[in-house]
Amino acid sequence: MTLAEALWFPVCLFLGMLFFFAPALHAPQPHHVKVAVADPAVAGRVDSALGTRVPGGFDVTAVADGPSARQSVLDRDTAAGFRQDRLHAVLYVAKANGGSLEQALTRTFTQVAAESHRHLTVVDVAPTEQKDELGTTLLYFALAWSIPAYVLATTLLRAVTFGRRGKLLTIAGVAAGYSVVGFYVGVWLGYLPDRPAAMGVSFLLTTAVATAASGLAPFVRQFFPAVAMGLFIVMSIPTSGGAVPAPMLPMFFQHVRAAMPLANGLDALRGVLYFDGAGVLEPVLVLCAWFAGGVALLGLDLRLHRRRTGAQAGGAGEADDGDGRSELVEEPPVEDPSLETPRPAALPVHAHHFGEQVPVLTGRVQDREGRPVRGAAVTVIDARGRQLVRSVTDETGEYAATGLPEGYLSIVVSAPGLHPMVHQTLLQSGMTARADFALHGRLPHGRHAKAVHVVGPPV
Repeated sequence: MTLAEALWFPVCLFLGMLFFFAPALHAPQPHHVKVAVADPAVAGRVDSALGTRVPGGFDVTAVADGPSARQSVLDRDTAAGFRQDRLHAVLYVAKANGGSLEQALTRTFTQVAAESHRHLTVVDVAPTEQKDELGTTLLYFALAWSIPAYVLATTLLRAVTFGRRGKLLTIAGVAAGYSVVGFYVGVWLGYLPDRPAAMGVSFLLTTAVATAASGLAPFVRQFFPAVAMGLFIVMSIPTSGGAVPAPMLPMFFQHVRAAMPLANGLDALRGVLYFDGAGVLEPVLVLCAWFAGGVALLGLDLRLHRRRTGAQAGGAGEADDGDGRSELVEEPPVEDPSLETPRPAALPVHAHHFGEQVPVLTGRVQDREGRPVRGAAVTVIDARGRQLVRSVTDETGEYAATGLPEGYLSIVVSAPGLHPMVHQTLLQSGMTARADFALHGRLPHGRHAKAVHVVGPPV
């Protein structure tokens, strides 16, 4: 493995966190926060005052009266409502949208009211639970329903005995367990209101992330960790609106969050838990789109896999192990190198490309005249007699394998009509072993074929 291949993933993660977390969260301030103001004349004055104090910070909309301003907050059409009369000024806010947004609104409108010599009264129309003083606790539950979903997809990649339907059923079952346990733990701890409909949203969030990750994996292959962590952690957490309320994020990050599953899961959960279902439809549709996209990718991968298998069955991918039976050797499942070391696996023989697994054992099989033997079965066995990997040679007689343990290995080669051979080789750390074979025909008793074996230089 080259230094670039060893470092690309942590470097990508570092840069992603550097350019997403810091710019999004370092200085929260209002960016086009929607405010409803009762009375068009008052709305004009408030808009002018806000534009002077916080340019670009607020978008003011005039409504008929105070109850309409209050209702706009409950309907989640605005982040705040404001009304004033000859003696008083009232600000309607929702702590469920985030404590820091409530504080910023209170601070700004206190100054606006003071300019007209009125005392501001703040009314919280959607308070959070008493133990959720900052209005951010819901973020941690949403993280518990989304990040383990990505990890679930990663672990299911190694469940090679599971079909795609079995994996989807597993995701659904695990998501149901996560949603029920997470919700009732939150209620028991006093962090979440007791509104069971939230379990439906949390179930959808988990299944959307896990299914989308499962669908992406076969297409991004060795880059899966960077793509998945980039989507579901690096891009999702700072734009979620949990740590910093969405209206206080820079506009670029507000646009990004519109498509992120974590952000839409949080929006839907807030709507169910604190706003009687207001504003839930759009984020639920986004989560459904992530789920549908994952299912579509899984279906596309299945179609491509069947096409490849059909091509292999009629070509070089079909090998005869010497007794008339044929075997197809599939490529290994996608692995997440951040969680597990490579397992023994056959590799296609071609020039090494950046990011691909590096073979630790290679070789060539030829006949007595030096012609390549195509479709020869190659089996690697460890010192305890356990079969580690089975491969076949390509049209040039070459084979390759990776993920093999250090120590002595036995390589057994057989091909129809040729005498099988076995050779032992020592695999050392940082070395690529090469075992070449020259197979002879079935010869009279007492005559033997020879093997050519070379241990290559460090890679």
